[in-house]
Amino acid sequence: MAEQAIPAWKKTFEEAGSQILFFGSFLRNIFKSGFEWSEFIRQCYEIGYKSLTLVGLTGFIMGLVLTLQSRPTLADFGAESWLPGMVSLSIVREIGPVITAIICAGRVASSIGAELGSMNVTEQVDAMEVSGANPMQYLVVTRVLATTLMIPILTFISDAVALFGGFLAVNIDGKVSFYLYFTKSIAVLGFSDIFPATIKTVFFGLAIGFIGCYKGINSNKGTESVGLAANSAVVTSSLWIFVIDAIAVQLTNILAYH
Repeated sequence: MAEQAIPAWKKTFEEAGSQILFFGSFLRNIFKSGFEWSEFIRQCYEIGYKSLTLVGLTGFIMGLVLTLQSRPTLADFGAESWLPGMVSLSIVREIGPVITAIICAGRVASSIGAELGSMNVTEQVDAMEVSGANPMQYLVVTRVLATTLMIPILTFISDAVALFGGFLAVNIDGKVSFYLYFTKSIAVLGFSDIFPATIKTVFFGLAIGFIGCYKGINSNKGTESVGLAANSAVVTSSLWIFVIDAIAVQLTNILAYH
């Protein structure tokens, strides 16, 4: 049993070391001259704008369902007036950032892993190195920075749409004005709610872009490895999102709420 476990542990440590070296190479290439602005803007468009419909629809359903599910319980305690504030706190602090990041991990990380894996299989990455181009700067840095920038923006949009979905859900069985609903929703939010949620979305985006690029660039030479790279990118980035979220919640409880 111990002999069978050793190769697994060895592979785990090798993978961790490889990721650390890859991340170090990424950091070094951020500050090198010749940053690919056109590719960075194109990746922002691909990652941000093309994810907008999916993220917005998810946010709307999230706010709608959360409000409909919470209303009967609050009504039993005579606390329906707390509904807008409860929904906004739940969405802004936790549900909005995590669900948006998971949606983007499924769409963006898989896309990056499959794209770079396909380029690696067809030896396009090797061709870039031979021609004197910097594949780390052109392929990796632009994608990781684009995800790091766009995931927080998509989260803000998702939160806003989710609050609008909550407003519609409140008005299904009642009548609350648009001004009153959003006044109550925003009044309960403070700096300690918005700032930590924003910071962790930056790390969510960094994890999604980094894992997608790492899995794609380090895929094996074979057509099957493209699918494996895409699948592994989604699973690993989703896991890291939950790990980062757990750490962020603990730090927020210690530094902000205590």
